[in-house]
Amino acid sequence: MPLNLEQKKALVAEVNEVASAAHSAVAAEYSGLTVEQMTQLRANARNESVYVKVVKNTLAKRAVEGTDFECLTSALTGPLLLAFSREDPGAAARVVKAFAKDNEKLVTTAVAVSGELYPATDLQRLASLPTLDQARGMLLGLLNAPLTQFVRTIAEPASMLARVLAAKGDEQPSA
Repeated sequence: MPLNLEQKKALVAEVNEVASAAHSAVAAEYSGLTVEQMTQLRANARNESVYVKVVKNTLAKRAVEGTDFECLTSALTGPLLLAFSREDPGAAARVVKAFAKDNEKLVTTAVAVSGELYPATDLQRLASLPTLDQARGMLLGLLNAPLTQFVRTIAEPASMLARVLAAKGDEQPSA
């Protein structure tokens, strides 16, 4: 069912609003996917806070105007869906990559991050970015490592003395 002018304007405004706040975007061809498969993709995306929308290319080009994802306009050809990461830069790439693993008909055509357009082959790089919680854990591990090493260094002489005394005690014959 074709959209009327008001519906098209609302759709462009909605996608533009999401694109303005998104961290990254993935464009992928979906030709050949069934309705059930698309429903599953959308459910997976919702669980990861990823916005997925099938938009006609002319409307998509208008929707990304004035956003960081204006660089996608040259890649918007053919039947595409757009996936925008709202919270985590790698979320859309992870969702598309995981879904494409089981459904070869979903083919990534372009990836965009912070106003830069990347080829579809960079989907793996974007998908491998850590989540916010993982990045925080890595940072805490890095911050914790010097302190842990310092505590070990300070405790080592005392534990070494205890081992020497225990060894001396084991050497002495019982009276």
